[in-house]
Amino acid sequence: MATFYYRAVGRDGKTVDGTLEAAGQELASRQLRARGLTLLSLTLDTAGSAVGRTQGRTPSAQDVLAMTTELAVLLRAGLPLDRSLKVLIDMAALPSMSALLQDVLKAVKDGKALSVALEPYADLFGRFYLSMVRSGEASGEMSAVLDRLVAHLEEAKANRDSVVSALIYPAILLVVAALSVVIMLAFVVPQFETLFNDMGDNLPVLTRAVIASADFIQAWFWILALLIAGTVFWLRSWLRSEAGRQRWHRRQLTLPLVGNIVFEFEMARFARTLGTLLGNGVPLLRAIDIAIETVGNTVLRQALGALPPAVKEGQRISVALVETKMFTPMVIQMTRVGEESGALDTMMLELAKVFDDHVNAGVKRGLTLLEPVLILAMGAIIAVIIIAILMGILSVNDLAL
Repeated sequence: MATFYYRAVGRDGKTVDGTLEAAGQELASRQLRARGLTLLSLTLDTAGSAVGRTQGRTPSAQDVLAMTTELAVLLRAGLPLDRSLKVLIDMAALPSMSALLQDVLKAVKDGKALSVALEPYADLFGRFYLSMVRSGEASGEMSAVLDRLVAHLEEAKANRDSVVSALIYPAILLVVAALSVVIMLAFVVPQFETLFNDMGDNLPVLTRAVIASADFIQAWFWILALLIAGTVFWLRSWLRSEAGRQRWHRRQLTLPLVGNIVFEFEMARFARTLGTLLGNGVPLLRAIDIAIETVGNTVLRQALGALPPAVKEGQRISVALVETKMFTPMVIQMTRVGEESGALDTMMLELAKVFDDHVNAGVKRGLTLLEPVLILAMGAIIAVIIIAILMGILSVNDLAL
């Protein structure tokens, strides 16, 4: 049996995308026509998976968030799971998401739990997502759990987007500054060289230095571009290596201003994930393992890796955190309060909220300092170039007199 991807129009005029198993293309066409569908396209599966065989891009984290939000609404409205999945398939604008949902629906109809049906797509959804769904199945409150899952995903996305958005303007400013200096040296300064050719050593030192810089850029522009590209390629390769990533992540934590922001950003992700999982009934050890995976900084992730063995031995999380000597008193104290009060999930969510506020405030403070520094640096460099040209012109006038 071969698998075909099809696009067709139903009796209601809506476009339908999906997959179909048949012994041949002609038999597949007959099956679709028997369903009352008008075939638009029919292609043979060559990828071997629901996501791989679809046309267009694969689902993203934003698509997963949208699908989860819609599923939570449908379940809250009282629709059974299989009917909700059918509605999502009809609503899916992305062919790959439609095919994914069809596979999930088929598994659910075969008697599998939703969490089991989603396991083939664990790379897309992640262990946290699957654990939340599993906890919803165990508690019988799937719609409520999905609502909390959506809130978690939206909050994590909002925090990530706020940091990225805040860095866009400084990045643009830095690029503009670099281009401005290059244009000044490569195109503006050479216009005055013919005026200064006969001056020789009589030109001011600053003017000669600027002209030499302009000549160097003009003569070695392509080599400089290749050198910069090679440096970027080497840095990316180095950062992909275990040793390079380890050194860079350790360095991040020690940088002024940036180090504290990185630490609190990573700990907010860990605490939010741990608190959300614990609040939905996920066992402590599994919740810790999943929360550790969300931490991007390898140094912090290795330090947190000491928690599961310590918990297995009956040790408190707060004590294990103290022994790592990597975590701030706030992390340790709030964890201890959560353990002593029996509300570790609540305290973890509170810790995440506090650190999120700190990160946003720290990013704003850093940008408040960075933006004027970039502007002043760009202005100073351009001013030096202009002053050098003016000094050269005045020297020419002095000699003429």
